[in-house]
Amino acid sequence: MLISSPRRSRLAKLLRRIGAGLAGCLVVLVFAVLLTASPGDPALYPPTGEDSEIIHLVGHGWHSGIVLPRGALTGEGAGAATRNIATRFRDYPRIEFGWGEARFYRATPTLAQFDARLALQALFTPGGRAGIVQVVGLEQDIRTSFPRSDIVPIRVSKAGLARLLARLDASFRLQGGQPVAGGPGLYGPSLFYEGEGRFSALNVCNHWAARLLNAAGLPITPVLDTHPAGLLADLAWRAGAERLPNLSKP
Repeated sequence: MLISSPRRSRLAKLLRRIGAGLAGCLVVLVFAVLLTASPGDPALYPPTGEDSEIIHLVGHGWHSGIVLPRGALTGEGAGAATRNIATRFRDYPRIEFGWGEARFYRATPTLAQFDARLALQALFTPGGRAGIVQVVGLEQDIRTSFPRSDIVPIRVSKAGLARLLARLDASFRLQGGQPVAGGPGLYGPSLFYEGEGRFSALNVCNHWAARLLNAAGLPITPVLDTHPAGLLADLAWRAGAERLPNLSKP
């Protein structure tokens, strides 16, 4: 069917407007990426020599966590919270930490339990909402513990790890000098702890994980790091970190 000349003209104008809008969005995205990108610290990352430690970023599809060797939680940079957790989870060689909005995090162990109302409240409440930290003891190796997750091993310097620990420790609310436990976590031997910081669309769980890595000297790009897929791409692009093979995929 032939399209009349006036209709072709209107269609062409519409396509030009759509193209201009997409180009504008791309320019804004590029500008936001450049504006928010945080440089790394070459004195901390990549580490030189053998004075280093391997930590892991774990992407769970919508949420990211940081896995640390339990022994590191009492080293340089550790505080009251991390030392307490090292003792409480003494039977586990590795500990996973995740941060999120208190109500949504507790209510969403998997995407099957996703509650849009809670998600919107978590993201867009003026002033943000209270954060919590989940701590999980891992008895087995990381790939066995998380067979379907994206895992990125990252070698950090001892000095970078100390700064990461100090920032991690500051994520916990203390009462009487100790972290405040808030009930069982979502999976495995785990606990929630009351957290510091306010969760919002500009400060989600993946931003929290990225800022821990930035404290260790890695460069980050918060606009990309909003979603785990962007965070993984950012780490590969700017820090040269590569994920482990996912054994659950052919």
